Formats: sequence, C-alpha cells, structure tokens
Amino acid sequence: MADVSLTKLLQISLDAGREILDVYKKDFDVETKDDDSPLTEADQRAHHSIVRGLQEAYSEVPVLSEEGSEIPYDDRKDWPAFFLVDPLDGTKEFIKKNGEFTVNIALIEGQYPVAGVIYAPALDTFYFGKEGLGAFKLEQASQADVTGDETLVAQSVRLPFAEQGDVVNVVASRSHMSEETEAFIDGIRRENEVDVVSAGSSLKFCLVAEGKADYYPRYAPTMEWDTGAGQAIVEAAGGNVLRYEDDERFYYNRENLKNGWFLVKK
Repeated sequence: MADVSLTKLLQISLDAGREILDVYKKDFDVETKDDDSPLTEADQRAHHSIVRGLQEAYSEVPVLSEEGSEIPYDDRKDWPAFFLVDPLDGTKEFIKKNGEFTVNIALIEGQYPVAGVIYAPALDTFYFGKEGLGAFKLEQASQADVTGDETLVAQSVRLPFAEQGDVVNVVASRSHMSEETEAFIDGIRRENEVDVVSAGSSLKFCLVAEGKADYYPRYAPTMEWDTGAGQAIVEAAGGNVLRYEDDERFYYNRENLKNGWFLVKK
C-alpha cells in the first residue's frame, strides 16, 4: 500500500470543506452538465483544492476526479495506484441545503480501494478507513488537534459501534429510489420488520459502516467516484460492497467508469 497519511487526507478534506461551505452560505448558480447532473461553484472549488493538495503531497500518484478532465482508458489502465475523488458528492443535497453532502477521496490499488475518507462539511464529521487499520468516525473534525495518524485514530470512534437489533435497517437514497430497491426492501419485509432510513450522498455507506444500517441496495446508476471512498470505509469496518450480477467484490478503473448495480451490507 502506498504510504498515504490519513491525517494529510483529513487536512485536504477540511480545506475542500471550507471551499464548499463558503459557497453553501450564500446564493449560488446551478449549471447542468452533459449528463443532466447539477454543477455548482462549490464542486469546482472543491475539486481544485483537493487536486492541489493531493499533488503537493503525493505528486507520483495520479488523480481521477469527477470534475477533472476525462482521462483516456489507455492512459490509466496500467496505473498501479491512483486517487479517486468526488469533490462534492450529493450536489442535489447541497442545492437543497439539507447538509447531507460529502467530500470523497479514495486510494485505489490493483483496482480495489485500500483507503478512503469521507468528510461531511455541514456536519463537520469525518469518516475514514484503511486496509489493515480499520474504520473510524471523528466528529467536530475541524476542531480536532491531530498531529499524526496515531492521534487521529485515538480521537476517533472505531466502526462499527451500533449493536444488532431485531429490526432490519435498510438505507436508501434520498434522491434516487428505484422500483428494484423498493422490491428488495419488500423481500426482506416478508420475513422481518424493516426500518427504511433515507440519506443523501456517500453517507449511506457510512451508516452501514457504523452498523446503523444492515443494507444499502443501489439498483440505479452511479459512477466510480461515488463509491470508492465509501467502499474502503465499509470494507475496513468488516462489511462488503458486492456487484448485483454475481456477488463479486466491486472493482475500479474500468474502461467504462459508470457503475453497475450493487449491494452494501455489514
């Protein structure tokens, strides 16, 4: 695994969070990208902040970001490692001003995530996970006195921390609920009491990592940068992110960056 400091990724995430909140607190324009998804000044400012921070700290590791220029598959297919970035995940939640948007940064090695961080600027909550270390949650992240990874871990709560109950908790997208997702929930409901929790952005992965949700079915399109950091944290917490078609572990840096359906479970 590349020698990546979680403390450095925290600092980069906090910097991006400040850029996002600066826009969040005022009126802002919303553009529409070619795929009809929304784009704001906050997406672009966070992208530039994150890429600058990653390149200064890890100049040898390429960056694949949602808001970056498209990188041809022939140029990236042999990358041994790269950062996968969503500068502002949950732009729709950002526009609604409900606080459920995140900064996502994952380190991918050999097509699989080995480390990931998710920062929710409006909640000031930082989730992180690393292969061999575990997964953690740090609240009031911008106020933490962190001098290195050991102090970061010491000030954080190890995931999962929620106890298993009698009710099956399923987390679903606040903005994207498909018929197939509803059918999955109905299937569980035939044998169990089910509580459906709605959440925006990659916070759905975090609820599974915490143990607050048993399943997160995503039977609708996403992109690689939507899932890399969340998968790293869920897997570091002992969970799984599996492809719908064959129950195999989700992998990355494919020629087509659009994800198929998947299921996250603790």
